Amino acid sequence: MKTIPTEELDRLLAGLIQSVEGISDLLFVAGKPPQVEVHGRLKPFALAPPESVFTSERIEGLAGAIINQNARLIQDLADRGSCDCSYALKNFCRFRVNIYRQNGNYAMVMRRLQAQIPSLDSLHLPPVFREVIKEKNGLIFVTGGTGSGKTTTLAAMLNEINQTGEVHIVTLEDPIEFLHPHLKATFSQRELGRDFFTFPDGLRAALRQAPKVILVGEMRDRETVKIALSAAETGHLVLSTLHTINAGETVNRILGMFEPDEQEQIRVRLADSLRWIISQRLVPKVGGARFALLEIMGANLRTQEAIRLGESEGKTFYDIIEASYPFGWRTFDHACTEAFEQEIITEETAMLYCTKRSVMSRGIDNLKKSRGEMTTTMSSLRMKTPPTTGDGAPPVLKIK
Repeated sequence: MKTIPTEELDRLLAGLIQSVEGISDLLFVAGKPPQVEVHGRLKPFALAPPESVFTSERIEGLAGAIINQNARLIQDLADRGSCDCSYALKNFCRFRVNIYRQNGNYAMVMRRLQAQIPSLDSLHLPPVFREVIKEKNGLIFVTGGTGSGKTTTLAAMLNEINQTGEVHIVTLEDPIEFLHPHLKATFSQRELGRDFFTFPDGLRAALRQAPKVILVGEMRDRETVKIALSAAETGHLVLSTLHTINAGETVNRILGMFEPDEQEQIRVRLADSLRWIISQRLVPKVGGARFALLEIMGANLRTQEAIRLGESEGKTFYDIIEASYPFGWRTFDHACTEAFEQEIITEETAMLYCTKRSVMSRGIDNLKKSRGEMTTTMSSLRMKTPPTTGDGAPPVLKIK
């Protein structure tokens, strides 16, 4: 594989990162200039010719410097068409890297990792998170699409545990994103491909490493889920992520990993082990930047029944969350309404990212009424009056 000097790669990356505030990702695709993603929008980075547009060979050279002759990564790229790794820009920042092939060309995406460990307060997470981190066993899922901030939320939760609990925390990550210091807790952070080779193997080994808390970067297959369930059932607190859009879909995704004849048993085990599902959506914020909307579902008798028996009319996960709003649970509709009320997001954004538009529309109308604002544009309409005769009476239709 072609490669360029590391110093050349570092100069390019430093230039990209320093070009504008708020960069989350760097994109390298053949036929385009390097691009930076700022608050969810791509912006090109101007380079002097002949590098103004990157070729596949140029991107291969950058990727080669990052891979640095790592045999596993080279094999993954050859066999699967992509590979995941991390890269550190000395004394600056770290990146999560995905190198892949598209249309026969090399391409690469680099996610900028924050050096500072976030806290629950710095992320402005709801007070119920103080209860979430008090759990001693069971499963906690943080879900959402790619780039929705799942890892950042988990890092804040682990940071809080690190400051309050004298426990051993084992993390299984691909790659390691936040480097946690040893405070009250002791951290063992393991990276896929360097410290372990599959999530099931890493999770099995973690059970023999005397942890109280286990972070699994992602539940990718049913074997990982089965071992995670066993870990939760034997007194461990297991935190992980899934690419699902809400709490109900998370439960369905887990069940869908298993054969129909296994699902009844998995339903029972999941109902007993599940503690919280936190789903996230990053949305545009008024004035720029982005804001995290959260759906939060905990465990009670109603959620356990819905997991064991399935959802039914009046007993959907949405209904259950809505009824538990006074206890800190919330649907995306609650989150959208609160953000709109605080003028964090616009009405258009609230309608776009809510779950039920009819519910959201009523909520917005009620807020507007309480502010004395117009809730409709119908006031400008006038009823058309029929023409009249000279004496003011309506004309009589004569039928011949």
